[in-house]
Amino acid sequence: MFPYKIDNEISLVLPNPKLHGLVMFNLIKANREYIAKWLPWSNNLQSVDAEMNFLNDNLDKYLSKKSLNLLIQYHGQIVGTISFNNINHNRCLADIGYWIGKDYSGHNIMHRCVLAMLSIGFGNYNLNKIIINAAVDNLPSNQVAKKCGFHLDGILRENERLIDGFHDENNWSILRSEY
Repeated sequence: MFPYKIDNEISLVLPNPKLHGLVMFNLIKANREYIAKWLPWSNNLQSVDAEMNFLNDNLDKYLSKKSLNLLIQYHGQIVGTISFNNINHNRCLADIGYWIGKDYSGHNIMHRCVLAMLSIGFGNYNLNKIIINAAVDNLPSNQVAKKCGFHLDGILRENERLIDGFHDENNWSILRSEY
């Protein structure tokens, strides 16, 4: 299934820690200030080895069918990630997380990647529901969910802890029957 070709510009690939560890570390380092507001973990990633360990952990979780973490390749270059952070097989649902380097936002990349994850989730993982949670004030992330046809189920109060404290979080979902 992977690499998963979305179109002539974008593919989703499973991470190879030895091949992608340095690339991902440098992408995070170059975009740390841009992504840290919404993804505080990026401030704690301080070495290539730590990124390689993270990628290895992601592969283990993929093999045990607990999650699916993919790298976004745009014109052959790694530009971000998208994932099913947690796959709940009993409830047939998963939640999507994503981020992209600043230089690549605004190119409709994430919209296409989320649509691909819907295809993978409903087609290959037999999911019934896919969720996106995004801080209420994270306008780009909420716009992706809306543009991809997700339904705003509600607001989870102070559900996301960011650098500057707790934030309310929009809870978006899409059902297999709506896809």
